[in-house]
Amino acid sequence: MILVNGHPAVAVNALDRGLAYGDGVFRTLRAQDGRPLWWRDQFAKLAADCAALRLGCPDEAGLHAEVCRLAGAGPGSGVIKIVVTRGVGARGYAPPAVQACTRIVMASPLPPYALPDAPADIAARWCTLRLARQPRLAGIKHLNRLESVLARSEWDDPAILEGLLCDDSGAVIGGVMSNVFWVRNGELFTPSLDQCGVAGVARARLLRAAKRRGIPTHIGRLLPAAILAADEVMICNSVIGVRRVARLDDATWSPAGWTTILNNALYEDVD
Repeated sequence: MILVNGHPAVAVNALDRGLAYGDGVFRTLRAQDGRPLWWRDQFAKLAADCAALRLGCPDEAGLHAEVCRLAGAGPGSGVIKIVVTRGVGARGYAPPAVQACTRIVMASPLPPYALPDAPADIAARWCTLRLARQPRLAGIKHLNRLESVLARSEWDDPAILEGLLCDDSGAVIGGVMSNVFWVRNGELFTPSLDQCGVAGVARARLLRAAKRRGIPTHIGRLLPAAILAADEVMICNSVIGVRRVARLDDATWSPAGWTTILNNALYEDVD
């Protein structure tokens, strides 16, 4: 089911700036038992991303009602996607003087890799594509996702769930659809996203959980060699939670217990 500005629909105006320029943002979240998981975090990130692009953010109560409407329409768990664009505009890059943002909410079943019986450990690969650095857009889940599309097109092996990406300077940024963490000597590491990449809600929750639990955490410019020297490597997002990377190209790791610890911590303080 899809709602466009609150009404069932399967299309948007051909002049919508989200279609023409990728002028908008989106969130992807998990629905569980008819409710959106981590709603407060998800809406706060949506509002922050809208503000960064000077987009009008939907009213929280109204958007929450639409999300719950779709979350409750399907059986069990599923995925909800929220898209906000700058709306319809004339040809040209200049934003319209008066915004009438387009709001899209859609529901879909959980993908196979997110089902309860999906393998807990995953295989990943290094992508050859390098992410461009643009601090103005860093961390934002905007609609310009061509880098992710091109990176994901690099493999078709169903045994590989994720690809890891570096920026054009060689620093690790994250996965095509996830953020990446690793542990070395009891300390948690994750790349800085101040130049590019998407700062996901699951990443933010893990960083808060690590602080609560007193786990030393490092955020910075980190190189691939740091991952290869890790005791355990993990990816995370709002749909799959935390998954252990058992293999990254030719590198392999045995379980060290951190995936279970961090996955449990991720679901603390659920809305």
